[in-house]
Amino acid sequence: MIPAPQVARISRAAPFWMSLGLFPLLALVAWQGGWWVLLMPLSTWWLFTGLDAVLGLNTENADPATPDDHLRWYRLVTLIWFPLQFVTIFALIWYATRADHLSTLEQFGLFFGVGVMSGTIGINYSHELMHQRNRLERGLADLLLATVLYSHFRSEHLLVHHRHVGTARDPVTARYNEGFHRFFPRVLRESLISAFQAEKAMLARKGKPWTDRSNPFWRYWALQGGCLLLAFALGGWIGVGLFVFQAAVAIWQLELTNYVEHYGLTRKHLGDGKYEHVLPRHSWNAAHKASNWLLINLQRHSDHHYKPDRRFPLLQNYTEDDAPQLPFGYPVMTIAAMIPPLWRRVMNPRVKAWRKRYYPEITDWHPYNKGLNPLPR
Repeated sequence: MIPAPQVARISRAAPFWMSLGLFPLLALVAWQGGWWVLLMPLSTWWLFTGLDAVLGLNTENADPATPDDHLRWYRLVTLIWFPLQFVTIFALIWYATRADHLSTLEQFGLFFGVGVMSGTIGINYSHELMHQRNRLERGLADLLLATVLYSHFRSEHLLVHHRHVGTARDPVTARYNEGFHRFFPRVLRESLISAFQAEKAMLARKGKPWTDRSNPFWRYWALQGGCLLLAFALGGWIGVGLFVFQAAVAIWQLELTNYVEHYGLTRKHLGDGKYEHVLPRHSWNAAHKASNWLLINLQRHSDHHYKPDRRFPLLQNYTEDDAPQLPFGYPVMTIAAMIPPLWRRVMNPRVKAWRKRYYPEITDWHPYNKGLNPLPR
């Protein structure tokens, strides 16, 4: 018999395991082809949006002092995800490049679904893992990111984003009135440069050149190169194309989320290049129950910035009194972000209300709007 406390922990963790259902769904899509390729976006973006509407909000908070051994069922889903994703991606490359019933369009439709999975879930789980202190979890984060050709995200996120969020030095803080279609190419370029420069600067402080073997970019390039070679071995150039396509979809999913998380929220400039400390007010939050199951509480984003290594089941919900709230969960908001006029109509009034509430003394926001870097004063 399983002890009652253990049964209770398993039942509480169970909703976060729904993401595993995406693997048999992908197998079904690959087997059927045709219009079945729509199943993956329908089962993530739309299904969880519908569940949010039915299930509403979850504002309950777990005890942040809960010991790790009580969280094993939450941790386990993030630990097993890499081997499942890895096998799925490369098995489907082998299968799709040999399946007579899949046209070229259907092959790319299938791998659009793979990218939805590897971006919505895989990168999100890598984000959870990279913030932990043990080598196994950080290693799994690196492996997951290699499967979407975005390994530098770890360096950019840990060394740049968390330090400089809401300022000119953070590429992934979306500027007020900056549409996603301008944000996306900018962040692709700037985040890679900032990640490399951050690692280079860290090595320089130790008296080492960027070429030192301890630079994680060597590991990033090796892992990504290995994935590309495996894709070629299993599916030739078509296999490489499918692999790169799913990686591009995954990166697009990640940066859509980054765009939503901090849009227009800037830290006050104190002069001499200094900014106020990061506060709960500098992240958009959503308490929608189902999408937080899918995204392992990523929408409790203010608390993540307050305590980055806090495991996802312990992240705390902030109310509207402490942190800005989105009108819908991330699945709806990321779709809205793809339509800039709609996005501005929904979000710009909220940013203006946020500014008026927290920073009534700032009367000229133009320097922040243009580059998040106000004029010296």
